[in-house]
Amino acid sequence: MACATLTNSGVGAQTAPDAPAAAPTADNAVLLTVLLKHDQSRPLSELNAQLERQGFYKAFPPAGIEVVSWNVVMGIGQVVTLRLPASRLREVNRIFETTAWGAYRTEFYPTYDYKAIGLGNHDKALQ
Repeated sequence: MACATLTNSGVGAQTAPDAPAAAPTADNAVLLTVLLKHDQSRPLSELNAQLERQGFYKAFPPAGIEVVSWNVVMGIGQVVTLRLPASRLREVNRIFETTAWGAYRTEFYPTYDYKAIGLGNHDKALQ
């Protein structure tokens, strides 16, 4: 029942204007890991042609968004990790919605940098 309500509620892709460009800082940065799972029923040349038609590589990555890593995972697709200010999350999501869907199924995992805290806890435990 809830599914039917959502389906008929007019909820769709976000269409709000892009957030103003902002730089990630220590207090607003998030890491976003994006899984781009390719459609294995179609040849790579067809997927690449679709991405080109949809303007994926023109739009992604957007200016001011740091690409931390971008790897091909054989049999899955691509895994991209970005560092961005939280205020630009919608902008990044919209790029995938408008330029990557069809060639890829997407999964998103927002995280934050815990390295300094974890290592600090480790160092403290050794004292």
